[in-house]
Amino acid sequence: MFRHLGWLVGLPYKSSSKRLSNANNPALLAHQLRPPLAMLDSVQEIAIYIHRFHNLDLFQQGWYQIKITMRREDSDVWGTPARVVQYEAPDLGSDDVYGVWRIDDTDNSFSTQPFRIKYARQDVFLSIMISFNLSLAGYEGQSSSAVLLKFELMHAPISGNRSDLQAALDANPAAVHEFRIPPKALLGLHSYCPVHFDAFHSVLVDISIHISLLKAPSYKNPSKVSSIRRIAEDVGGETSESNQAAERVASADLNGIMLLKKLLAARSILLEELQTLSKAIDQEIDLTDFISKMDDMNDSLLPENLVAANDKVSGQGKPQNGLEKANSTSDSSTGELTRSLSKGAVLNSFNLLGDQLFYLWNTFLQFHRFHKTKILEYLHDTWAKDRRAEWSIWMVYSKVEMPHHFLNSGFDESSNSGGHRRTPTLWKLNDDPAQIAATRAELHRRSIAQMKINNRSIQDLHIFGDPSSIPIVIVERVMNAPRRTTSENSYLRHLDVLNAPGLETGSGSESVNKQSGYSSSKRNRVLKIVVFVHGFQGHHLDLRLIRNQWLLVDPKAEFLMSEANEDKTSSDFREMGQRLAQEVITFLKKKMDKASRSGNLADIKLSFVGHSIGNVIIRTALTEVMMEPFLRYLYVYVSISGPHLGYLYSSNSLFNSGLWLLKKLKNTQCIHQLTFTDDPDLQNTFFYQLCKKKTLEYFKHIILLSSPQDGYVPYHSARIDMCQAASLDFSKRGKVFLEMLNDCLDQIRSPRTENRVFMRCDINFDTSAYGKNLNTFIGRAAHIDFLESDTFARFIMWSFPDLFR
Repeated sequence: MFRHLGWLVGLPYKSSSKRLSNANNPALLAHQLRPPLAMLDSVQEIAIYIHRFHNLDLFQQGWYQIKITMRREDSDVWGTPARVVQYEAPDLGSDDVYGVWRIDDTDNSFSTQPFRIKYARQDVFLSIMISFNLSLAGYEGQSSSAVLLKFELMHAPISGNRSDLQAALDANPAAVHEFRIPPKALLGLHSYCPVHFDAFHSVLVDISIHISLLKAPSYKNPSKVSSIRRIAEDVGGETSESNQAAERVASADLNGIMLLKKLLAARSILLEELQTLSKAIDQEIDLTDFISKMDDMNDSLLPENLVAANDKVSGQGKPQNGLEKANSTSDSSTGELTRSLSKGAVLNSFNLLGDQLFYLWNTFLQFHRFHKTKILEYLHDTWAKDRRAEWSIWMVYSKVEMPHHFLNSGFDESSNSGGHRRTPTLWKLNDDPAQIAATRAELHRRSIAQMKINNRSIQDLHIFGDPSSIPIVIVERVMNAPRRTTSENSYLRHLDVLNAPGLETGSGSESVNKQSGYSSSKRNRVLKIVVFVHGFQGHHLDLRLIRNQWLLVDPKAEFLMSEANEDKTSSDFREMGQRLAQEVITFLKKKMDKASRSGNLADIKLSFVGHSIGNVIIRTALTEVMMEPFLRYLYVYVSISGPHLGYLYSSNSLFNSGLWLLKKLKNTQCIHQLTFTDDPDLQNTFFYQLCKKKTLEYFKHIILLSSPQDGYVPYHSARIDMCQAASLDFSKRGKVFLEMLNDCLDQIRSPRTENRVFMRCDINFDTSAYGKNLNTFIGRAAHIDFLESDTFARFIMWSFPDLFR
């Protein structure tokens, strides 16, 4: 076979004047040149490389196994495992592995060797490549059908009897994660594909997927090489007029022509991807001789009009996103090819292209085996850079200027008398910011429902399975105003939706990289600590989904899931802040001592993530004297629906009634503080005094997450933004609110940290899944969705990864 392959890809044909014995019988010649359908059979080979199983947050110890199947989206055509290559044995002891990998012919599945997981962040390096074949023989929808790739996480508890282990693993999958490979990718693709399963089985399986269209392995070259050579000579124009007439009688059909075009496009894609991978990992693949001989054979063997047609399809050797251009080739061009190419020419071209693809594919597989880790790292980096564009469907980017000071509609600072007078207000009765944001997101959601997603990237069905049910994220970058605005409120006057998905003129990662001052050249260790603080009556693991997403972006970060105030969130905020500060300092010193012992500690990045009143606890903790030495290390602050301005203006009457009951029946101190009833004088209340203190000024970057659907926290309070009711309130309460708002924004505007990134992110959840219940009625559903969904966090973190590293 390899000798034939070498002859096909490089060695010149020997000319011969010998004529076919039946050349004078056109009918018989046409019959002999007509290949059986199976002779033009092709397959899509999908190779899946499983590199590592990383335990992020599995709830149970035990035996685990990964099961893989694939099928066509619109039929019951299943992919069959074709080959398995175990690069290295799993790096586990004999007690932590059992049996071997296996292929099950009953469901065409592949299962890895079972392995035991005992602790969090455990790594199991599986290092195995499994290839599936999907035949295109007799399949009419080959150009338009996607492939569904299914990963199942099998689990069995640890027991003394291992003889029943495989049966226990096969019983039921613990979790499933599915992907869709679009038709455009089935000609050729090399992509990273992380598998996470679900929120209750949070893992990271590092996987790369490699695809190419190939000639079916069952095809056998004709035994008489002289006949092949004779056909080549006939294609070259050295046949008699009778033979040419016979070939025209046996003209190729459209399917054969289309298959050749796909093979040509697949060859171009695979060749270019090989060159790209070689250059990216700085490992040379010498394909010069192959390309030279390939071009020579194209000139001598492949029909000129077929190569010209492929140039139109593939852009003169550059791979395109699928066959949209091939399918749009004019009918006259396709008809011309059908009339001019004989069955023999089609068969010969099929053999030639098939063997060239086979050579390139095996060259890649061998190259991958020796450089698997570098290739995976390159594909991962490429995948990460593409996340912002890939997920931009659900994200809307804008920027707005931050006014120097928000002004009450009844005040006019330009007046020398200092008196109050009515001035025209920018607010109208229907200008409710929460309602505007909800309407904007809902319109975007409806447009997604009508959108046809048509690309060649592998699609995660957790997201792409039902695109209209995914949260909409409206990212608003708040920019400092160039000068003070006193004559008008500039709240919405300078809203500017950007054309590009990035918030800056450069690429997303590069621009944020420059803003944050991050330097990859630092060789000394940077200790990165992220503190997560739960809300009212919450649990320390409430924010574990956000933590897991952060861990995927930055695996080296250290996390503190605060327990200091668990079951103690009804007390005074000052007491809760003190407990949190003490917990953070203890954890920080412990990690600093450990880092110092293991090497030079160059810097510390201390970040905080809070949910609901956990944000108030964080800001209170930062006012503690014991925290002062560590304020200079503050890095990122992510506030998830935090009531930063309290409940001075809350429009949710049902929720307000609940707060009133808590104050009356349980005398909950933190509720008194949230509602400004902890002191008769508003300017002596806890929240007013908290806003006067520098709790936001030291953070390098601030991200405020809010939802107009959240009825538990006022929309303006979560955004640290102007409130419609306050703008129309000329009493002392309105003045106090404006002072608090301006004090907070002054801290964010502070020149202490240059180029601070300040973003407001509105999250709009799909309410159609809620149904009509009490949680929806009182606005609790969206407040809890922040804890039970991590899709919005994934979008934000991977769109701005350098903020979280």
